[in-house]
Amino acid sequence: MQIILMEKVANLGQLGDVVKVKDGYARNFLIPQGKARRATETNLQAFEARRAELEKQQAEHLVQAQARAEKLEGFMLQITQKAGPDGKLFGSVTNVDIVEALKGQGYEVTKAEVRMPLGPLKQIGDYPITLAFHTDVTAAITVSVLGTA
Repeated sequence: MQIILMEKVANLGQLGDVVKVKDGYARNFLIPQGKARRATETNLQAFEARRAELEKQQAEHLVQAQARAEKLEGFMLQITQKAGPDGKLFGSVTNVDIVEALKGQGYEVTKAEVRMPLGPLKQIGDYPITLAFHTDVTAAITVSVLGTA
């Protein structure tokens, strides 16, 4: 299916690109989330009429994301969980736990923005976590998992 991208999509293209993707990806993800529209003549004309407005919105989102990333870059977050004597946690630390801890510190982050390359944290220790605020803007923080008896 041919679609017009309404915003930058990672590994797919920039704002305004006409790309071919699988039908299910377009119907089930890109179009419902407003990231794309079908590439028809009327949609192409409507997009060209709104192009400057969409580029301005995208630039504003980028500036906001950069400001959020500057505040959190290099931040050390401490989370306390119950752990056994060998340092293994009872349960795990997930992206939801990280979001709640950051909210407690006064930072607004959604769980979709938290990237955990190692998956849920199951041991005591320090772990690098990436926060993706925009396709081009990320912030690296450190999550320190502390154990209690």
